[in-house]
Amino acid sequence: MSGTAPEAARRASRVTLTSRPWWLIRLSCEAPRYLVFALCFAGLAASARFAIAPPSPQAAPATAPAAAPADPAAAAYATLFARRYLSWNAAEPQAGAQSLEPFLGPGMEPDAGRVLPPAGEQQVQWAEVVQAREPQRGEHIYTVAAQTDRAGLLYLTVGVMRTPEGTLAITGYPAFVGAPASAPARIAAHLAELSEPELATVVARALRNYLAGSSSELAADLSSGARVSLPGIALDLDAVQRLSWSTPHRSVLAVVQAHDGRGLHYTLAYELDVLRDQGRWEISAVQTDPDA
Repeated sequence: MSGTAPEAARRASRVTLTSRPWWLIRLSCEAPRYLVFALCFAGLAASARFAIAPPSPQAAPATAPAAAPADPAAAAYATLFARRYLSWNAAEPQAGAQSLEPFLGPGMEPDAGRVLPPAGEQQVQWAEVVQAREPQRGEHIYTVAAQTDRAGLLYLTVGVMRTPEGTLAITGYPAFVGAPASAPARIAAHLAELSEPELATVVARALRNYLAGSSSELAADLSSGARVSLPGIALDLDAVQRLSWSTPHRSVLAVVQAHDGRGLHYTLAYELDVLRDQGRWEISAVQTDPDA
């Protein structure tokens, strides 16, 4: 036992020597200094690069062209042409030709190329522009919807331009086209249901007075400074079908049933802006802004 302990101590205190090349030891000692030199050189090179050939600024991304400015006079001119072009009476061909003459130029056929049948007539009941595009600056192509008493609802494109003098001119012959693309109605879904009885009472009362055209009664539920324009037809409120938050705690969407003095019934939707003042709900707007 006494001989074993010194032997174990000698093995534990043994030192192992390993030989390494001198250049490797020197490189490991001076590596940090070489790294600092390399970083400094890279910085100087980058500075020289920017001084000699600075990068050119990138061009700003192209923006979408601005929408063509509206030209109400040109739209009305196209509508007037469509009304006269689609209105005719075979018994009075000269009258129709005279109505179109102000629109025509030397490059167009008489009567805008329209040839009437031996008999019959057609009148336009209403017409309005439903679509517009600008193929080139200063020229508009309008799609006019016209309800006729014979052919029904027609869509006619009419080109109108501004001359250098600023006057309006038809750019060519019209064209019958189809209606603008449409889809079935999309009712707003997933609106939070209104669950505040006090506000529901105020909304129902305000709509009843609004539809009836009773401004004095309606004023009791309006906020100070509220501007409301009453409808031109008096209606009786039958029921409030649904009340939802269109914007939480700011506006309410109300779907109601009402009828007029002739017994005609309607389902209507109104959006009312609401606010709470001193613990009381008030109406600040009903469906439209009369000042806009």
